[in-house]
Amino acid sequence: MARQTPDVSRRRFLASGAAIGGAALLAACTSNATPNNAQTLGGDSGNPNAAPGRRVIIGFSAPAADHGWIAAITNNAKKQAEAFSDVEFKTVAAGADAAAQRAALTGLLAEKPNVIVLLPHDGKELNAWGLEAMRAGIPVVNLDRAFPDPAAYRLQIKGDNYGMGVSAANYVIAQLKAKGVSNPIIGEIAGLDFLELTQERSKGFADTLKAAGFRVANRRAAEFTADTGQREATQLLQALPRMDALWNHDDDQGIGVLAAINAANRKEFFMVGGAGALKAIQDIQADNTVLKATVTYSPSMASSAISLARLIGQGRGMSDLVELQVPKEIVLASETITKENAANYLKLGF
Repeated sequence: MARQTPDVSRRRFLASGAAIGGAALLAACTSNATPNNAQTLGGDSGNPNAAPGRRVIIGFSAPAADHGWIAAITNNAKKQAEAFSDVEFKTVAAGADAAAQRAALTGLLAEKPNVIVLLPHDGKELNAWGLEAMRAGIPVVNLDRAFPDPAAYRLQIKGDNYGMGVSAANYVIAQLKAKGVSNPIIGEIAGLDFLELTQERSKGFADTLKAAGFRVANRRAAEFTADTGQREATQLLQALPRMDALWNHDDDQGIGVLAAINAANRKEFFMVGGAGALKAIQDIQADNTVLKATVTYSPSMASSAISLARLIGQGRGMSDLVELQVPKEIVLASETITKENAANYLKLGF
């Protein structure tokens, strides 16, 4: 994992001192509020694993909801736990940084839950705590931000950041080739550049474009917020008077990116988003902006984490697998949402 300062969660609002005009409107448009559409598997789904079993206490910790994706992570985990009559859900505040989260988790550990699910502020800094919990006999489900030591978790479930870049590039390549564009001008608006996840996304995008003979003409790094998305998009649009395609890594910051595009009255290119926010999916379905696709990094992973933590606590495996235990690692594929399939993904939007 790339260097990460202790007080930086996955998506931090870092631009408060450099807000762009219209910030209040942009903030109102982002999905930082607790989402209503939780992405859960119902307890009465008909799956044999959903049948009530031994009561399980699941501890949970995630950074504060300073971003729509993080808000959805916590909401999904809570709602998924509520779907099971045999699960008791105990959440502890993550605090402002890895040290505060470690202290809260140490207190939770003393209560001896059956399983602990956490999205760390920083996987490296919480790795030692994961080892401590596992040695104490309490399985840890590591969500999204990886612990570097496999011994620090029983299960790791995360999205495919490199795969996001690959999916975005494949869509861009297919559209450009269909239009007969042989030497395209491609822009990219990334997230926080010091995060490993951002680096992986950009590498997947660049590697896939290169294989097709294409490259990124101009790349800007935003900070996963609408304000910084607008700021960086404004500068990218000025640097590229003409453009054929644009990939924006994050749909929440994409609110600001689209605001900049509309302000500049630019319509000659198409845009691909990232993560799968509900507003982005709705825009794609309506087909009334330059946003034509988004590649998923779904917070539904939190719902899956709770479901799997329950099985681990009950000593059960997954009913569709021959193996008797839940797997050690799960990486979610990054799917491409377009106008043609957007209706299928609305329930997964956050």
